[in-house]
Amino acid sequence: MKIGILNSDTVQIDGASCFGQYPEMFSKIFWSIDPNIQFKIYEVQFGDYPRELNECNAYLITGSKASSYDDDQWIHDLKKFIKRLHQNKKKLLGVCFGHQIIAEALGGSVRKSPTGWHAGVDSISLNNNGYEYGDVGKKYNLVFSHQDEVEKLPQNATLIGGSSVCPNGMFFIENHILCIQGHIELDKKFARMIYDFRKDQIGNSKYLHACETLAIKTDELEVTRSLLAFLKK
Repeated sequence: MKIGILNSDTVQIDGASCFGQYPEMFSKIFWSIDPNIQFKIYEVQFGDYPRELNECNAYLITGSKASSYDDDQWIHDLKKFIKRLHQNKKKLLGVCFGHQIIAEALGGSVRKSPTGWHAGVDSISLNNNGYEYGDVGKKYNLVFSHQDEVEKLPQNATLIGGSSVCPNGMFFIENHILCIQGHIELDKKFARMIYDFRKDQIGNSKYLHACETLAIKTDELEVTRSLLAFLKK
C-alpha cells in the first residue's frame, strides 16, 4: 500500500528536530504496524500535489498551525483537492487540522472553540455508529493540541466518537473518508515541547493540566491499526 501524505505544516520548534516533520512522525507510527507501507510526501502548504490521483492508494492530511477557515490560497487549493478525492471515492484520512479542513471542504463548519485550547491527553468515546472500532462507550486516549473544532459535520458524515470537550471528535463519510481530531503521531516528549511553545496561548492552568495528563497511557497504536484497516478494506 502507498499512502500520500499531504503535509500541511512545517515544525519550527527549537530542539524538536530529532522528531522530524509530520510526515516522518506519521511514517513511524504506521511502520510500527506495517513496515511494508510506502509513503509519498506532498507539500500542499507550498502547492505540491499529485499529478494523478492514482499515484497513491490513499491520502492523509496532517495537522497544521493554520486554520481551515484561513483565507490563504493553499487552504482554498487543499479544499478543492479534498472535493476531488471525495468525488473519486479515494481513501482519505484527516488528523487534527486534516479532520477540520475535510469537514469544512465538504459542507461542514469549523470554529475556534468557545472553551479555548484543548491540550493534553483526553479520550474519544465511541457511539453506536463506531461499532467497527470497538464497543459502544469504548474510550481511546490520545494526545490533543487544538483550539479549532468541527462545529458542524458535513451532511453525509456519520459521527462515531467524541467527548464533552470535543463532541465531533471522529467521523466517517461513506466508505472512503475517516477523520479524527486526536493525534496518533505525536510523541509525548514532542507534545510537551508544543505545550511549552504555546504556553502563553494555552493559558497557565490548561498548560499545567495538559502537562500532567501526559502521564496517562495512550492508545495511538490501537487507533492506528483501526485507521490502517479502514484504508485497506
